[in-house]
Amino acid sequence: SDLRQILATKSVENIQFLPFLTTDANNLSWLGYGCLKGDGTLITVNAIGAALQTLYILVYLYYSPAKRPVLLQVLLLLAVVVTGYGYFTIMVDTGMRLTQLGLFCSVFTITMYLSPLADLAKVVRSKSTRCLSFPLTVTTFVASSSWTLYGLQLHDPYITVPNVPGIITSLVRFWLFQKYRPEQDKPYSSLPA
Repeated sequence: SDLRQILATKSVENIQFLPFLTTDANNLSWLGYGCLKGDGTLITVNAIGAALQTLYILVYLYYSPAKRPVLLQVLLLLAVVVTGYGYFTIMVDTGMRLTQLGLFCSVFTITMYLSPLADLAKVVRSKSTRCLSFPLTVTTFVASSSWTLYGLQLHDPYITVPNVPGIITSLVRFWLFQKYRPEQDKPYSSLPA
């Protein structure tokens, strides 16, 4: 929906860039884990995810009036990815590489899923769910549930464990949507002159 909004308005106003960037970094990390593990599902899903996120980043960059900060963040991401690749390839023993990369991916994914907690506090204070995206909540719930089940099937804690917070935060958001229904939001009325 963010991409559609950018293309329709030809503007990035009110759209945060950081989620595109962190999701791309997450996809690239899991792509590396999938390649190292030889898991076709992880490779396919995260290669497509990384390609789409990169497309979103390019569209955001194209429509952004302040290109320099966006470009600097992209370059920082590239530096982190290259550094990470070098670290896991050169510095980490082959026997420990999968474990350490899995742990890194897990911590990064947990951080991503817990990042909207600030928005949840804002919702409770304002008693309004305007700042939450219902489609994103549904997508997060389905994706984190699917990855949790996939990880359980493979007996891979690096896939299972980091997706549980995604399920929990989605359930909390569903509860907030139920408690503070959008139709309850009071429209702003103008003050009498």
